[in-house]
Amino acid sequence: MIYLAAEVRERFARRGLALDPEVEERVRAILQAVREEGDAALDRLSLELDGHPVEEIPKRAWREAYEDLDEGFRDALETAKERIEAFYREEAKGGFLKADESGLLGQLVRPLARVGVYVPGGSAPLLSSLLMTVVPAKVAGVGEVIVASPPRVHPGVLAAAWVAGADRLFAMGGAQAIAALAYGTGRVPRVDKIVGPGNAYVVAAKRQVYGAVGIDGLAGPTETLIVADGSASPKLLAADLLAQAEHGPDSEPWLLSPDRALLERVEAELARQLQDLPRAPVARRALERGGLVLTEDLEEALELANLYAPEHLCLALADPLPWLGRVQNAGGVFLGEGSPEALGDYIAGPSHVMPTSGTARFQGGLSVRDFLKVIPVMGLSEGAVKVLAQKGALLARAEGLEGHARSLDLRQ
Repeated sequence: MIYLAAEVRERFARRGLALDPEVEERVRAILQAVREEGDAALDRLSLELDGHPVEEIPKRAWREAYEDLDEGFRDALETAKERIEAFYREEAKGGFLKADESGLLGQLVRPLARVGVYVPGGSAPLLSSLLMTVVPAKVAGVGEVIVASPPRVHPGVLAAAWVAGADRLFAMGGAQAIAALAYGTGRVPRVDKIVGPGNAYVVAAKRQVYGAVGIDGLAGPTETLIVADGSASPKLLAADLLAQAEHGPDSEPWLLSPDRALLERVEAELARQLQDLPRAPVARRALERGGLVLTEDLEEALELANLYAPEHLCLALADPLPWLGRVQNAGGVFLGEGSPEALGDYIAGPSHVMPTSGTARFQGGLSVRDFLKVIPVMGLSEGAVKVLAQKGALLARAEGLEGHARSLDLRQ
């Protein structure tokens, strides 16, 4: 079905992460049980929900899983790791110290000591998510990276842990895994921050443990929005939409274009490619959540894209670079139909952990900065203190905080 821009505008504008009250309540009980009972609750819940007790998988098993892979797959993993690592080594990580007549001001930048990475199992083992989270953490200098993935952990996830350089890996999933990482148990150490995607229970758990630990964000269903002109290939556009649609029935693939003929050709191409797609039933349901949208021109298409704030924004345009300056809200931008989102999922370089559900309006994709903390440093000269203390005391008394003001009065 082809929509008009006016038909989707309000829907795009009102997007946000939805919370299920029943999931929230169930997760709250799980978190409380693990916090109060530790490993006993963790094992009980894991057996109940996953049919398998929690276990730590030793590194020798990771190495064996890696060595069991065929040479081509090992090379693909290594290449992905190298490209992710190279990309994030370009990101600035340093602080500064600046001295002038008023004294010394600066920032210390320190990596987090311990981070937990959640890697979903589910219908598809997301070994790529392990690379996309562990490698930036390691580049940032995190002291210990602990991976949690639902039992029975896929060999590909173990191999990816070996390649990425994770420190420990536990076979545990769901909200109980988030609880163990957030609060710590006898076996599972408490972390400083939890990153990585997951299902509704994992997202709810991350939201509820925030404050006990940091989190990277709250991820909803994955989404792609493509802006295309008449130069784009209907075959490639359909393939890119289906690549997103097969993630799950709640994924959202969108195509916006001012070219009705192109949209009609893509619609026909989708029907053709769905015929032999292994996950066609899933993809069909996702396509119903997204759609093809006819816009007045490319300007309106970019306006709607910014309103939607997609996780993945693909500019399938004859000359995409001039339009990059129009992008305000996106988790990641893919320039030209030769740079598909699927490539970004695995091996292009940037992490595929990106904001969803419209949260790209206020946050970006996972980066080295997510694993660093900034500590301000102040060492003022005596002369500067005398000048600033008088003015600071005025501000303190305006707030009714006499103790602050008197502290500053003594420095004048």
